[in-house]
Amino acid sequence: MAKCAFLGLGVMGYPMAGHMAKAGHEVTVYNRTAAKADKWVAEFGGKMAPTPREAAEGADFVMACVGNDDDLRGVCLGADGAFAGMGEGAAFVDHTTVSSMVTRELWEVAKDNGFGFVDAPVSGGQAGAENGQLVVMCGGDQGDYDAAEPVIAAYAKMCKRLGDSGAGQLCKMVNQICIAGLVQGLSEGLAFAEKAGIDGRAVVEVIGGGAAGSWQMVNRFETMLDDKFEHGFAVDWMRKDLGICLATGNEIGASLPVTALVDQFYKDVQSMGGGRWDTSSLIKRLKAFG
Repeated sequence: MAKCAFLGLGVMGYPMAGHMAKAGHEVTVYNRTAAKADKWVAEFGGKMAPTPREAAEGADFVMACVGNDDDLRGVCLGADGAFAGMGEGAAFVDHTTVSSMVTRELWEVAKDNGFGFVDAPVSGGQAGAENGQLVVMCGGDQGDYDAAEPVIAAYAKMCKRLGDSGAGQLCKMVNQICIAGLVQGLSEGLAFAEKAGIDGRAVVEVIGGGAAGSWQMVNRFETMLDDKFEHGFAVDWMRKDLGICLATGNEIGASLPVTALVDQFYKDVQSMGGGRWDTSSLIKRLKAFG
């Protein structure tokens, strides 16, 4: 078993760190709001630390799941950052969805200081984190990945290295690009069925097992039809991710017309007060704007 730190106890990080503790790893947690760390320790044991540096001291692996590029830099760098507490041979595993640019920047800093950095964004949402069934997309040096993978396995149903530093983040961008179009298509289909006067549930029963079927259809159609969007991945976070996709697309010359359009649709959802609604709330925009 490994000595680990986990930085960031949000809806994803809290259960992910819990699975590590249940697997027998020695876990020290850090969270910007200390009360959340206190609650985690009361539930899972382990220890909490007041700074990322103190959490990382002596750890074999330091996992992070925070908000964005700036949040990640904040927990990594500076006198109280995790990098200041990490020793040679350790590895930092970043589960945040961030730009490949900041990933490569931090990878270089880590290598200069004698420890590894693996970018490892996840897919599967809150339910996947709670059930230990996340898909983890990794980039970084092969040796660092090989060392970290058995620890990541505590909360992953699949973990794969896609290439060098930044490859995991690029794979996550592909994931979000695909999801954006799928959710819009599903929203249009269900809204069309309603306008046409046929039962959306019956429609999904018929088409869900065919070529139109998807994870989004199976897991979100009922709540979409019931106008319930208080679960899953929030619109605000999806817009953050799509912004990264679009910026990277511009950098590498990739055309993303559907992604750009759906990003603007999510902007409409935000203007409706739905920033914290689940991403499947695109159907609510269709009903509001036609």
